[in-house]
Amino acid sequence: MKHGQTKSYVIGFILSLIFTLVPYYLVQHKVAVGRNLLVAILGLAVVQLIIQVVYFLHLGRKPTPRWEIGFLLSTISIILVVTAGSLVIIHNLHSNMSIPDQEKTLVNSEAIYQVNGKLTGACQMIRANHQVIIKNNTASPRYVSADKCDTLTFVNQDSQRHTITFGTHTTHSSYAGVSEFELRQGKPETITLSETGGFNYHDHQRPSIAGSFLVLYNGQGQ
Repeated sequence: MKHGQTKSYVIGFILSLIFTLVPYYLVQHKVAVGRNLLVAILGLAVVQLIIQVVYFLHLGRKPTPRWEIGFLLSTISIILVVTAGSLVIIHNLHSNMSIPDQEKTLVNSEAIYQVNGKLTGACQMIRANHQVIIKNNTASPRYVSADKCDTLTFVNQDSQRHTITFGTHTTHSSYAGVSEFELRQGKPETITLSETGGFNYHDHQRPSIAGSFLVLYNGQGQ
């Protein structure tokens, strides 16, 4: 690749710095929010890309071998695919989890015991652990009785994956902000029993794999 003049690199560096600081300013000072902010950042990213291509790669300013253009287009395509896929995944996760569920998940995963002096319901300390073993498409034991702030671990001993969902097969719900999780062989999943009451769970793909657990409040472990 041919090298440009020093002036070209300096101009490119200054423009790159400007179009890096502008999005930071928009976010930091809340000049735009929501979709408008997203569109503005994406637009500035495109401008940043053009600056990089023109002032550093010098494409479009001088004759360029075809392989360089092909390499650039391939790189851009990969970046677009990865970015688009990430946005779709994030959107689906956000859409499938309500705001209360998001708050509960954050509170429990970070063990936020209280906020501004008010209890959140999260556990300050973890107590006993209980296990549910899924083997030969059967959950054992099918019923677990535990105390608040105990933990419940789901262990998959089958070769296929299981999608554990809370509630009954016809009426799905969530527990402590978690609506479902994928259970793989050799990778157990543990939830903290921070909510009291009786709850059901089942495999979304195989409803016959089901069970329930009862969480009792004993005044300890908070």
